[in-house]
Amino acid sequence: EVQLVESGGGLVQPGGSLRLSCAASGFTLSTKTMTWVRQAPGKGLEWVSKIIRGSDIALYADSVKGRFTISRDNARNTLYLQMNSLKPEDTALYYCTNGIERGQGTPVTVSP
Repeated sequence: EVQLVESGGGLVQPGGSLRLSCAASGFTLSTKTMTWVRQAPGKGLEWVSKIIRGSDIALYADSVKGRFTISRDNARNTLYLQMNSLKPEDTALYYCTNGIERGQGTPVTVSP
């Protein structure tokens, strides 16, 4: 059974940092293109970042470029999203997805 479990969200002040994790089971994470998406309150899903399968090629939405870094630990079968210089507009529920399954999400709130 494929499972994706996100963690690491929380409340942080503007300018702060968080690292999100997405623990995968039931498949080998490195064989899939993995994506972080987010959904802000009252808004639709927004693509944030992806890491291409079998490589370290990473892509970012313009809104997070230079502030967020996606990475993967193959030994732990875990995906990460390092988020720096957080802004209030980064407040959202963050999900990881392999293109088919999605986790339950981890909430990020950026507020003074």
